[in-house]
Amino acid sequence: MDIDQGAPIRARGSVDIAVPANDVWAVMTEFHRWSCWNPQIGEAKVEGPLAPGTRLRWRSGRSAIKSVLRTVDPPRELGWSGKSMGIHAEHVWRLEPTSTGVRVTTAESWRGWPTRVMRKRMTRVLDDAIASGLGNLKVEAERRVCWHGGCTADGHLRTDEVKAVA
Repeated sequence: MDIDQGAPIRARGSVDIAVPANDVWAVMTEFHRWSCWNPQIGEAKVEGPLAPGTRLRWRSGRSAIKSVLRTVDPPRELGWSGKSMGIHAEHVWRLEPTSTGVRVTTAESWRGWPTRVMRKRMTRVLDDAIASGLGNLKVEAERRVCWHGGCTADGHLRTDEVKAVA
């Protein structure tokens, strides 16, 4: 899955996380816990199995968002499309293993009448959401691994087999 490249508003970002991809995937797909680590999210509820076609309802700020999972490829790619207040969004997360953990890349596109009226402001909002969401994901994934014994005495992540328990 990819975002809508023709949409008037698009944003991308990536972050390196010093945790195995499976552990980051666990944080990303525990939708009911999103609000615990991402202050932009008020609540999130998945309505079925983690599979394409499953509905995901969540709140971001004052917006109630109705999404549908489009791509579920553990632990490599998660994508969904959604609608809220006249905006149609496409969002994709990709995880690529690195020598120190995983690189998470995310992209989102917005289309709809509000994006034409408030393009500059909404572009800043989406850019900020991508950056803060990636930062929050990194902190939570690394916190979970350290909290469950994946750190050395000086607080650095172990390089041997690290397991997180969600």
